[in-house]
Amino acid sequence: MAEITPEEHYITEEPYYEPSGSEVAMFEAAWHNRLPLLLKGPTGCGKTRFMEYMAWRLKRPLITVSCHDDLTASDLVGRYLVKGGETVWVDGPLARAVRAGAICYLDEIVEARKDTMVVIHPLADDRRVLPMEKLGLLLQAGPEFCLAVSYNPGYQSVLKDLKQSTRQRFVALEFDYPTAELEARIVAAESGIDAALAATLVKFAHMTRNLKGNGLEEGASTRLLVHAGKLIASNVPPVTACAGAIAQALTDEPEMLAAINELSASLF
Repeated sequence: MAEITPEEHYITEEPYYEPSGSEVAMFEAAWHNRLPLLLKGPTGCGKTRFMEYMAWRLKRPLITVSCHDDLTASDLVGRYLVKGGETVWVDGPLARAVRAGAICYLDEIVEARKDTMVVIHPLADDRRVLPMEKLGLLLQAGPEFCLAVSYNPGYQSVLKDLKQSTRQRFVALEFDYPTAELEARIVAAESGIDAALAATLVKFAHMTRNLKGNGLEEGASTRLLVHAGKLIASNVPPVTACAGAIAQALTDEPEMLAAINELSASLF
């Protein structure tokens, strides 16, 4: 098994994560049974933090890939490169994860090119192999390797949805924003503000989430609330913090910006 040094991919300190359901037990059961996982949920609701927490909990290295339109199969598997006048093979992140028995997390998988999906299919079924066509070999995944992917169903169009041939290979975990009480506790713990102020930020977030589909593509995420909380903890006035960390992050439309800023002013 290939060696991965702790400073590279191991998470040595416990990440702060508050479970909102049975997701921890489900992940552990899937990992023990060598089943791949699909994390579904809106942006900023804690999917990436959950993956960091599970990597720490299972004591496995975590290799994360942020998928995008230009991500190819070669970017994941590897390619030949010229180094020092010689042509050498360099593993991509997916191949490194398979060799090391790591957790490979492909964030926003539907943003990647279609040939990427073809590569992960053999890893996501009973075969658990990674085809490395340029090397002419099949890389067999060991028992500790885990493939996890995520996507935001609310953002996907028909052209960028997961095909059934992909979806039905995965155990799905659905994420959403926490309950108001839990979200306030998370915001307070992450940002350092008091509980009452955190609860007010959460109330503001719910107001913006009610605007989804009525001028906003998405309401304020837990991540944005933490950003605002950190600014407030650094003595930035709450209305100013909400304008910069939340309103401006949600929209550029002047009328909608004014409406969101009025909401925060009514609370703070």
